[in-house]
Amino acid sequence: MDGGGFVAQPPVARTPEEVFRDYRARRAGLIRALTTDVQKFYTTCDPEKENLCLYGLPNETWEVNLPAEEVPPELPEPALGINFARDGMNEKDWLSLVAVHSDAWLLSIAFYFGARFGFDKESRRRLFSMINNLPTIYEIVTGTAKKESKEKTPKSNSKSNKSGSKPSRQSESNSRGSKMRPPKDEEESEGEDQQEDHESATCGACFQNHGQDMFWICCDLCEKWYHGSCVKITPAKAEHMKQYKCPSCSTSSKRAKSSA
Repeated sequence: MDGGGFVAQPPVARTPEEVFRDYRARRAGLIRALTTDVQKFYTTCDPEKENLCLYGLPNETWEVNLPAEEVPPELPEPALGINFARDGMNEKDWLSLVAVHSDAWLLSIAFYFGARFGFDKESRRRLFSMINNLPTIYEIVTGTAKKESKEKTPKSNSKSNKSGSKPSRQSESNSRGSKMRPPKDEEESEGEDQQEDHESATCGACFQNHGQDMFWICCDLCEKWYHGSCVKITPAKAEHMKQYKCPSCSTSSKRAKSSA
């Protein structure tokens, strides 16, 4: 597999945080294949071709390729022959199936490194805890993660005040309060509620929940949050927008108009 993992080398001391970074990067590539680049991914998985696998790469990209030829392989291999089921299933069901297998593959890669680098019980627990704090690829592809995020958001948060930002900031920017960053934990909240609210804010473009202190923006149609830098929207630009449509919703609107 070209570029699919760490270069073969003698085991060295690595940390759970390093393995988690590798996990998160591969996950980002797989999510991109099954969401943003879904049409390209669908076309690449031609059933007429040989057994194909979907790989998430450490540089946050993806590739569809044949499995490694060496036996045993350097790393655990993903599900074989995902392309054969493409035309025999509903597209959404097929993508969901690939997502499930991708989740399983990511876990096998992470814990392969854990075993190879000699992680003890506490290190394995720390690694799994970091992994478990992220939505699965299946949850993202099927929209389950989005539903869970909505359920965790207080019902009193309307579109005009989704950010939970301070009233003074709202009054300074009456145009759209939703252009602020997503709700962070209230200081009075208890431990578990704090962590759940914090983790619910996941960028719809890069699918990461880092940068809570960065500028975020919420789509008024699908209600997904985005890093401003990911969708090229600055705070100054957002102040003058009456409504914000994310790239996905904008594309859907254009298609609907053209087909009407």
